[in-house]
Amino acid sequence: MITAITHGIKVSVKPEYQPFYSQPARNLYAFSYTINIENTTDVTVKLLTRHWEIFDSYGTAYEVNGEGVVGLFPIIEPGESFEYTSGCNFASTVGKMQGKYIMQRVRDGKTFEISIPEFLLEVPYILN
Repeated sequence: MITAITHGIKVSVKPEYQPFYSQPARNLYAFSYTINIENTTDVTVKLLTRHWEIFDSYGTAYEVNGEGVVGLFPIIEPGESFEYTSGCNFASTVGKMQGKYIMQRVRDGKTFEISIPEFLLEVPYILN
């Protein structure tokens, strides 16, 4: 699991190859990633937006911006966490992602940026 802590918010990522949804003969490789966002501060926070930078091994880069995550705007109390799973597809067997969340302190409305650590998405058998 890959982890980063920014302003007391711990973001952990667990990527996974999805062979059932992949079609290697058509250069389609499906991946999921599970993200756990843990609030280690003493204030309640709300996730407002996400920004992703996505790269495949062919050099193609994508940016994805959006509100919330998986249709939600989670509010995370001190000492609690929120977990979700999402995914992406690549034409190559290896890719990587990184990004950021914009969070808001509920008590005063102040916003701040949280890093999503870079993580690899790779087909397991490609490393053999």
